[in-house]
Amino acid sequence: MKALRLHRALDPLFRTPPGIGRLAAVNHSDIGLRFLATAFAFFLIGGILAMLIRAQLATPDSAFLNAGQYNQIFTMHGTVMMFLFAIPAIEGLALYFLPKLLGARDLAFPRLSAYGYWCYLFGGTILIVALLAGVAPDSGWFMYTPLSSRPYSPGINSDVWLLGITFVEISGVAAAIEIAVTVLKVRAPGMSLARLPLFAWYLLVTAGMIILGFPPLILGSVLLELERALGWPFFDPERGGDPLLWQHLFWLFGHPEVYIIFLPAAGIISTVLPVMARAPILGYGWIVAAAIGLGFLSFGLWVHHMFTTGIPHLGLAFFSAASTLVVVPTAIQIFAWIGTIASGRPRLHLPMLYIFGFFAVFVLGGLTGVMVAIVPFDWQAHDTHFIVAHLHYVLVGGFVLPLIAGAYYWLPLISGRRRVYKLGEIAFWTILGGFNLTFFQMHLTGLLGMPRRVATYPAAAEWTLLNLLSSIGGFLSAIGFALVAIDFALQFLSGRKPRRNPWDAGTLEWAMTTPPQSYNFASLPHVTGREPLAERPDLAVTLARGEGYLGRRRGDRRETLCVDMVSGEIDHVLLLPGPTFLPLWAGLATGTIFLGLLFKLYPIALAGVVALLAVFWRWGWDGGLRRDEGAMPIGCGAQAPPHPEAAGAPGWWGSAFTLAANGAFFGSLLFGYAFLWTVAPDWPPPALIRPHAISAAIGGGALALGWGLAASAVRQAVAGRPGIRSRLLAAAAGQLTAAAAILVVPVLRAPPATSHAYAAIAHALAAYAVLHCLIAAILTMFAWARAGAGFVSAQRTLELRIARQWQGWSLATGIIVLGLLHGIPVLVR
Repeated sequence: MKALRLHRALDPLFRTPPGIGRLAAVNHSDIGLRFLATAFAFFLIGGILAMLIRAQLATPDSAFLNAGQYNQIFTMHGTVMMFLFAIPAIEGLALYFLPKLLGARDLAFPRLSAYGYWCYLFGGTILIVALLAGVAPDSGWFMYTPLSSRPYSPGINSDVWLLGITFVEISGVAAAIEIAVTVLKVRAPGMSLARLPLFAWYLLVTAGMIILGFPPLILGSVLLELERALGWPFFDPERGGDPLLWQHLFWLFGHPEVYIIFLPAAGIISTVLPVMARAPILGYGWIVAAAIGLGFLSFGLWVHHMFTTGIPHLGLAFFSAASTLVVVPTAIQIFAWIGTIASGRPRLHLPMLYIFGFFAVFVLGGLTGVMVAIVPFDWQAHDTHFIVAHLHYVLVGGFVLPLIAGAYYWLPLISGRRRVYKLGEIAFWTILGGFNLTFFQMHLTGLLGMPRRVATYPAAAEWTLLNLLSSIGGFLSAIGFALVAIDFALQFLSGRKPRRNPWDAGTLEWAMTTPPQSYNFASLPHVTGREPLAERPDLAVTLARGEGYLGRRRGDRRETLCVDMVSGEIDHVLLLPGPTFLPLWAGLATGTIFLGLLFKLYPIALAGVVALLAVFWRWGWDGGLRRDEGAMPIGCGAQAPPHPEAAGAPGWWGSAFTLAANGAFFGSLLFGYAFLWTVAPDWPPPALIRPHAISAAIGGGALALGWGLAASAVRQAVAGRPGIRSRLLAAAAGQLTAAAAILVVPVLRAPPATSHAYAAIAHALAAYAVLHCLIAAILTMFAWARAGAGFVSAQRTLELRIARQWQGWSLATGIIVLGLLHGIPVLVR
């Protein structure tokens, strides 16, 4: 009865309203399932495009598709699978399962997850509508310049890719920030880093890689769109640019992307395999270290894809060695998994069958990866079907098969039903056989010289039989995936109700009802080990009775706990927002910006910017406390303050990780500046160097003064002097706005950005500095308004500290930009 009363109290707080209210959903389970369902829909579209490719290549001199259609289809196949299926599927898994694994009621920023979903849905829709309209991207999913530049791609096709993918990647960065802060802060008490589920470790590393890996591609997309729309020549060699800059920026994202996709799949294996093997995971610490090492090494491999571009031999040697070194952390994980199987009593349930399929396919893909890491072999195999085969062995073996294993493992929890029919086993063998029939032949056609991305080939090339076999295998794989979809549907529609925790797992997600309640846990557990359910078989019943933390409703507040990052000790109570349409409005405003840019309707894009700022202002205003509450009882004899009164609140960390992504974007811009200076001839041209020492000194002084005023405002707030604090904040906002205006002055007297790549990148650097001065000024004004409304006190300083973060960033980057534009060119002239 106590559990029922608790359910009736908590469910109205956390559940998503019916009808139109579903568009206001912020509950992590609903958002996670939406990501997964939408990713599956895009996977279906990508699969259909793959079948069109295989139909075209099944016979020589095929007229099934013309060259233009084929270019759009193979470009969209890669784009859909990489950007609209793989990464969003990871996001969906993380958003749905992380709070359940960590013993929490929701994520750190529920509205951010909802906004990310709308960006994903709207951005992906732009790409699919373009495909249906016949104006889809057609320059390859890697969009190499000059093929994707305006002279060689004059239509809207490339713009659709650049703007649509940037729109989608907002979703990826938002999810990464959400995941990182949630794993580090929003956990059950007692869950130290040493007790984190391995899946959470993998997702934390993946989030860090997204935060640092996506910004280079976002920057590249911005620069290429500026070149296409306004004529700024970043990649035009005739005006001081270099097309290889695009390749560097793309593969700074592209190679970590492979491991961003693989690591969450490895997390699924590390979660499912020990349960199927009935043995604890072998080498927990080694696996964590290997995952972190793989994340670091992945950022040192991007030139692995550029061995044939004429880079110096020393660079070839370095990146070849780094590419082979990545085998070590991968092998550590594989040997740990094999050791876990050997030490246990494995059960050959369907999830385990897909894991064995992963071992067979992924290891073969890894071996061919070592082959292409060797420069002489890569020179022979580059841009042939051998590379296509290697990529699919790694991605399908390293992601899709573990994803299906995880789906079968967790579907009883999601659906509240278990399988009845045996379609899954038939589907597995159909997929495995069809996949190998498709892509093993492509190794051979590649070694026989068949280039990738060709729409037809002559019969005299003697590739016909191998291509026909590949196409037959492709259609067999499609049948297998269709059987998996049917099996999932049948489980939801006619499956039998399972017992709680049907796999006898030890992780916290199985301590809930099946399917889970909207609030996950009626009360939150105290964790003492890595497998809480194995240590306390009665834990589920205990939590349902409200005998853990936060075991009662406190007014209309949605609450969960935040802990110390390392020790897992209780830090504060996180107050969660309820359902709201703000993420939807923010997504629509963002979509207005991108559609305005796509169709060159710049006033509409500007209106979208204003609308987005208004929504975000309202978003930030909707929350906080107007009075100090101090520590409150949270159950089990413990007390904790609400998050607005905590120094390490998730909002501060979310801002810090946003700045980390911003730093990767700025660092990539500096990389582009240095790269062009190094490789482009006569760079920068002496005639274009126009330093303005007075404006530089005044601008730097204005930035420093603005940051100093803001820092003083925070000190005055902590000291309890609201009058002085408000005046300092107002002065800081005005000072930062003035600094932005001063930074514009040198740009107005500089040569046109269309004249040379140096002028273009100088304008880009100045625009970055001005934009961040304005962002810091807006955040300062927001903190000033919040302080005036009573949301700030000596204990509640979150808004001030976030504003100070951005003020410090605008100061640091502004001084760097001033030095690059007005100092270094003069010194080296």
